[in-house]
Amino acid sequence: MKSPGLLIALGIIVIILFWGCSGYNGLVSQDENVKNKWNNVQSDYQRRADLIPNLVNTVKGEANFEKSTLEAVIQARASATQVKVEANDLTPEKMQQYQQAQGALSQSLGRLLAVAENYPNLQTNQAFQGLQAQLEGTENRIKVSRNDFNAAIQDYNVRVRRFPVNIIAGMLGFHVKEGFQAEAGSENAPKVEFDSK
Repeated sequence: MKSPGLLIALGIIVIILFWGCSGYNGLVSQDENVKNKWNNVQSDYQRRADLIPNLVNTVKGEANFEKSTLEAVIQARASATQVKVEANDLTPEKMQQYQQAQGALSQSLGRLLAVAENYPNLQTNQAFQGLQAQLEGTENRIKVSRNDFNAAIQDYNVRVRRFPVNIIAGMLGFHVKEGFQAEAGSENAPKVEFDSK
């Protein structure tokens, strides 16, 4: 007959193993969810990048359109598509670099669309109107994807940091990940000034 101490020890070991497996599997599930949400973010940004050449070509058809504005959009798109961040490497530095590149592209697109308002022929162009609507829809999809990604990051980070799972997480290489942050200065309301005539 086995001693009660041995049975208790085996019971404790089984409980610890079960808890460890459960904790590890939960971390893996949430890590995969973060990767999936990150892929959705990148897919939506890629959709925007894919629309830009068509938009630029449509705008180029306007004979006297400002060349520097188009060049800025083309350059910003090239920079934004060169910044790659893997889901396994979501460090604050890489996320900031990614956000800056995408932010620069957003700003140059905003300038392009603002300048386009000065060209009546362009405003009535069906292709331009369609691309403009697609870009607006894509920007909304990007916002939703970023919010979903941040929610997945929050769930993952809570699990990684919560005791006692944090012990397993630290031993097995699961670390806190970085989500999207508001851009510097976004807490300040933009100044709107009207020309007095």
